[in-house]
Amino acid sequence: MNQHELPAVMKAAVMNKPFEIEIKEMDVPGVQGDEVLVKVMAVGVCGSDIHYYEHGRIGRYVVEKPIILGHECAGIVVAIGEKVTKFKIGDRVAIEPGITCGKCEYCKQGRYNLCPDVEFLATPPIDGAFVQYLKHREDFLFPIPDELSFEEAALVEPFSVGIHASKRSQLQPGSSVAIMGMGPVGLTAVAAVKAFGASNIIVTDLEANRLEAAKRLGATHAVNIANGDPNEQILQITNGKGVDIAFETAGNPHALRSALKAVKRGGKLAIVGLPPQDEIALNVPLIADNELDIFGIFRYANTYSQGIEFLKTTDLTSLITDKFVLEETKEALERARVNKKESLKVIVYPNGYIEE
Repeated sequence: MNQHELPAVMKAAVMNKPFEIEIKEMDVPGVQGDEVLVKVMAVGVCGSDIHYYEHGRIGRYVVEKPIILGHECAGIVVAIGEKVTKFKIGDRVAIEPGITCGKCEYCKQGRYNLCPDVEFLATPPIDGAFVQYLKHREDFLFPIPDELSFEEAALVEPFSVGIHASKRSQLQPGSSVAIMGMGPVGLTAVAAVKAFGASNIIVTDLEANRLEAAKRLGATHAVNIANGDPNEQILQITNGKGVDIAFETAGNPHALRSALKAVKRGGKLAIVGLPPQDEIALNVPLIADNELDIFGIFRYANTYSQGIEFLKTTDLTSLITDKFVLEETKEALERARVNKKESLKVIVYPNGYIEE
């Protein structure tokens, strides 16, 4: 193993229970085999982090012991195991947070996001990236070009969700797309569908600042649902036809029904957001009569290299509204939780602020 001049201990932001974050010292992980130690430079706060922080669970994933949150991350390689061939010390990398088995039928089919044995950062019981140093398997690290900041590289993770939804729904250049909900995943989905060549991109949300952010990223039409039925406006924009594809990214039952109504005959719906309840009433005759295709979207697979390429010509830095150091992780989570009107993307810097 190649490892030198590393500290023995590091700081980590540990969630002892909902709403309680404690900065603790712990050993810097050792690496061996195909493992790489990354000095974590930037971590984005995700909606799932907020959910665990607030409720202690998401569906079947329950926080039963102290956990480290954070999974949108990037950093610098500082140590490598003896079998590592792709990276050297000093390389800048984006970290894909889900380590899969590589052996099950889903992994072998290339749909490794469905691997039943995935170990995903900040999903109980796996610790996440609000740490100064993180050990990760080399095949889930991706080199980033010098022109890409660590913050942008961390955003490859939410960006990947939109890329995966675009691929799953076979989005074609020139398509019309409606995206319901302009949280961070919805906003990065705007950039993704634009990168795939969508020409008419309609977004909906309640917050004016999020709609403005979507337009900066490439949305052609922004619909504020506070101003009336969004579906009427979508029909006007599409000359009464509806869109080729709708993404529901809000995890809201009303938004899901609205997305379904927004789709043209023979069109497609991608369900990206997860609602708080398991079952939602949907108009089945509408689905059957119009031969609508519905795609479930679970994380992503095989998106990171493409996402990094897209980010060479796609600027997501306008999404970053708030910056905190590791000791302020609780404040970062609170900021993302309660300031949705003003905050778009909150970034935590485990090793201190990066000089511009």
